[in-house]
Amino acid sequence: MSEQEKKSRFSGIKKSRWIRFSLASLLLIGFTIWSGNYILLLLLVLFVDIYLTEYIPWRAWRKIKSPALRKVFEWIDAILYALVAVYLINSFIFQNYKIPSSSLEKSLLVGDYLLVSKLSYGPRVPMTPLSFPLAQHTLPILNCKSYIEHPQLEYKRLKGTGEIKRGDIVVFNFPAGDTVLSKVSNPDYYTLSHIYGKENIKNSQSTYGQILYRPVDRRENYVKRCVGMPGDTFEIRNNQIYINSVAAKNPKHLQYNYYVMLSAPDKRLSKKHFEDLGVSEDDRMLIQNSYQYGDLLSFLGFKTNEQGTYNPVYRMPLTQAAKAKLETMPIVSQIIQEPGEMMGGDVYPLGYYGWTRENYGPLWIPQRGKTLELTLENWPIYERVIRNYEGNDTEVKDGKIYVNGKEETQYTFKMDYYYMLGDNRDNSADSRYWGFVPEDHIVGKPLFVWLSLDPDKSLFDGGIRFNRLFRSVEALSE
Repeated sequence: MSEQEKKSRFSGIKKSRWIRFSLASLLLIGFTIWSGNYILLLLLVLFVDIYLTEYIPWRAWRKIKSPALRKVFEWIDAILYALVAVYLINSFIFQNYKIPSSSLEKSLLVGDYLLVSKLSYGPRVPMTPLSFPLAQHTLPILNCKSYIEHPQLEYKRLKGTGEIKRGDIVVFNFPAGDTVLSKVSNPDYYTLSHIYGKENIKNSQSTYGQILYRPVDRRENYVKRCVGMPGDTFEIRNNQIYINSVAAKNPKHLQYNYYVMLSAPDKRLSKKHFEDLGVSEDDRMLIQNSYQYGDLLSFLGFKTNEQGTYNPVYRMPLTQAAKAKLETMPIVSQIIQEPGEMMGGDVYPLGYYGWTRENYGPLWIPQRGKTLELTLENWPIYERVIRNYEGNDTEVKDGKIYVNGKEETQYTFKMDYYYMLGDNRDNSADSRYWGFVPEDHIVGKPLFVWLSLDPDKSLFDGGIRFNRLFRSVEALSE
């Protein structure tokens, strides 16, 4: 091509196209510096052709004579731009998240829609880059994977505006979600395997479905409160958290399960009672059949009435303020807290010692660069971390621990780990049940509630909780 022809490529270009090229190039350069991946600067050559020279006829569809066909390509062009924009925003800046369960009530409620900032802790570079925007792991309607597993990129996190602090509400990928069952999500695969055996799970597809494996960033999103930091020694004594042997400050809206007996067989708590207490329909259970629950109520310490039966009993989570309010009601005769020692289920690591949800630990939370002495006693706690999260082959043989085929008596951790709990302590599947949250699972920090829908009410009868709209998560969860 002659010099004259090259010059003609840049002559007559509209000022608006130069502006778009400059803006796109500045954004690319800024993102390249931020990510430290300077090979991205090669895209500048592509930008020159897209916005200026057009050696490749990017907009050739505009010359199509058929208006209908041209309209189709116009929509395709717009949709592609939108998908790219959504993918970048969702991956590096913000993400929407809906509270699906009551594990953080009354701090965050079922039906709260959160704006999650990925800039707060630094956005994670997509580890599974070939994925459909806004679909975490499954495409709706089609019910198939929303991502292509390969290539898988190594974990890398860009610089953020801050770091995780104790007490933060954090969105993260579910650590035990590396292996899931297509028909049963709760309890998780590891808990079910512990109870029924892996072979039984594998051979019962009609009940449990297929066994699926998911990359880190395609695992289910969870939201909990960070109560343990890397390097902490974490412990729970009689439901009180201790960090490095010092009692931790409890959240304002912390709640536990209670059994509430009414004063007479014909008494019931009203809808207004439950609204005042802040107890949703899903979180309350009425026990009336004394034949079915008699042993439980007797074990808890409830007494029968003059007819030899039990008055109605409600099982529900209560904050200390709600419990105090119930204690003043004449309709209530007795309130007993649910004992986690007997009713909390198996905790992490499954089958280990005598830990329960209300008396747990102590255990040390792994920290990047710190070395742990490995013993057969602490191996059940850290084996999943070393094998699943840090990518090593592990084995115990003849009373000795092997990592990648080599006998080891200590291990140095590659990542930081966190301990996450729900504020609705007795109704939260959290770190007590599936262990540590690795740093590469951290998604972001919820900033505020942009919409809040009450699942117990219709949309036009108090279904929108206006008092929560655009309130910061930090204020709601203090």
